[in-house]
Amino acid sequence: METAQDLRRAAPGALSAFTRFVLCGGGVGIASSFAVAALASWIPWILANALITVGSTLLATELHARFTFGTGGRATLRQHAQSAGSAAAAYVVTCVAMLVLQRLAAAPGAVLEQVVYLSASALAGAARFAVLRLVVFARNRSQAPVAVRAARPLHAPVVRAAAPLDPAALCRTA
Repeated sequence: METAQDLRRAAPGALSAFTRFVLCGGGVGIASSFAVAALASWIPWILANALITVGSTLLATELHARFTFGTGGRATLRQHAQSAGSAAAAYVVTCVAMLVLQRLAAAPGAVLEQVVYLSASALAGAARFAVLRLVVFARNRSQAPVAVRAARPLHAPVVRAAAPLDPAALCRTA
């Protein structure tokens, strides 16, 4: 059984995690950019990007859980869902960048498309790193129940009536 100290020791520092993020996420991102370009020759680009984004997000989340952020195990359903949310935002960024490119250049070449796509992906990736490190794979969330410190009991003062109460008097109406 791992202790909290073992988990802290296993968690990589920010620079190490960022390096791993760039290698894992960047590798998946570069492969995805080529996959999007290839798939877009058969189906509309926006659909190709959506399909590749789903697959690459699942793969990248697993890589980040196992290697980037040092959890050592598979990503949980919650982590996949949260990662998908940040990937959806990244998807919007890449789509907007490509739509802007299409508006600015009538027939952009494949190299320019790749530069714009990868630049938008890098910007979105930096934001994703922050979200994944600080929220999705955050280590400071304790899994153990929080101990509640018991307060010193308060003693209520005892009030004594001068004369015993007449229960029948309470029922009479005035």
